Amino acid sequence: MSGSSPAPAPHAYLPRSGTDDYAVVSYDLALDYRVATNRLDATAVITGRARTRLTAIVLDLVHLRAKKVRLSGEKRTKHTQNQTHLRITPAAAIPEGAEFVVEIAYDGSPVPRRTRWGALGWEELSDGVITASQPSGAPSWFPCNDRPSDKAAYRIRVTTEQAYTVLATGELVEHSVSAGRGTWVFEREEPTATYLAAVQIGRYTLEPRRTGGVEVVLAYPPALARRVLADFAPLARMLECFQDRFGPYPFPSYTVVVTEDPLEIPLEAQAMATFGASHVDGRGGSERLIAHELAHQWFGNSVGLAAWHDIWLNEGFACYAEWIWSEASGGPSANALARTHHALLRVTAHDLVLADPGPDAMFDDRVYKRGACTLHALRLRLGDDRFYDLLRAWCAEHRFGTVESSDFEDLAARYADEPLDAFFDAWLRGTRLPSLTA
Repeated sequence: MSGSSPAPAPHAYLPRSGTDDYAVVSYDLALDYRVATNRLDATAVITGRARTRLTAIVLDLVHLRAKKVRLSGEKRTKHTQNQTHLRITPAAAIPEGAEFVVEIAYDGSPVPRRTRWGALGWEELSDGVITASQPSGAPSWFPCNDRPSDKAAYRIRVTTEQAYTVLATGELVEHSVSAGRGTWVFEREEPTATYLAAVQIGRYTLEPRRTGGVEVVLAYPPALARRVLADFAPLARMLECFQDRFGPYPFPSYTVVVTEDPLEIPLEAQAMATFGASHVDGRGGSERLIAHELAHQWFGNSVGLAAWHDIWLNEGFACYAEWIWSEASGGPSANALARTHHALLRVTAHDLVLADPGPDAMFDDRVYKRGACTLHALRLRLGDDRFYDLLRAWCAEHRFGTVESSDFEDLAARYADEPLDAFFDAWLRGTRLPSLTA
């Protein structure tokens, strides 16, 4: 791979979020939550491994108070806290390569954190909760190493009022009721980024089904049943389509949550997508968004980002999956959609670098559409057979891993008859919009 400009610093977009000093192996979260008062009493047991000699363990935690902290093997562990971070000081430095376990009891009334992208994290609904953590909202509800590159296993135990249903990251392994309160336990072995961990609480009907060869759960308010069932009817065919193009669905199941409240945009999480009442009309008005969120299970959730500047690898791919689905389901072809959006991109500002759009523009629609057009231009060069072979290899070789643009460029080169350096330089590192065809 060649580049016309230096690679961006890996954590420049969120320099104060997370650290590379250690890697988290697992999060074990026990959340006791009261919907009526928005009160959270919780414990996090975090297992990590030092990547360097550690004289302190720093975790992201926003608006919640750490009451007690204990590091494995210590009777007392010192800790300090400011508005955004919890700093834990071990009695003796932790050697590089050593594993550690820290237990944190914390509490408070969780609220979203304010960011340049709006309010993110734990958010109260009119009657329930959602978590919207991309890219930096996870610390609003649990202490974590908030970097997309640091994936871990999860166990999430949530106790709340019996009337509510809980959906969370992982497979449901236990549900019990006692003294008017329900407890739900979920476990996720597949490595998961902090921003993709989720808890959703509401008065939902649960409808499990096997769809497209995948275990699917639809969770929705009873009043929206007709609209939800109509709008998500294509999900089986989407799963079949995407498994044909991208390879097997990466997780044991897929959960779709539809909230009673309207939401501005759907929310992506590991093996889960959350939509608002505003996204279901009973007439398929959000079919494009349903395809987009499903595609993220391959692009973004299984194959994850090493750093946020490469977000086109998530959003450009999921946007192109919308076009693939349109083509497969009898709508406009991917070629027609690419040409339409390419024409629209031609009349917008040409100041965005796809492989490094900057934090203010990382969710700019041009990242989505130019990313999708990049993939279509590559498809035109490679032909359909080699293009889809490339996508399947991408998902297989990097399953549950983290990637950067150079990884995709190197893999694509194996499927091309001619060098692709100039192609990727133009599409990813230039501001001028290239032609779709060579």
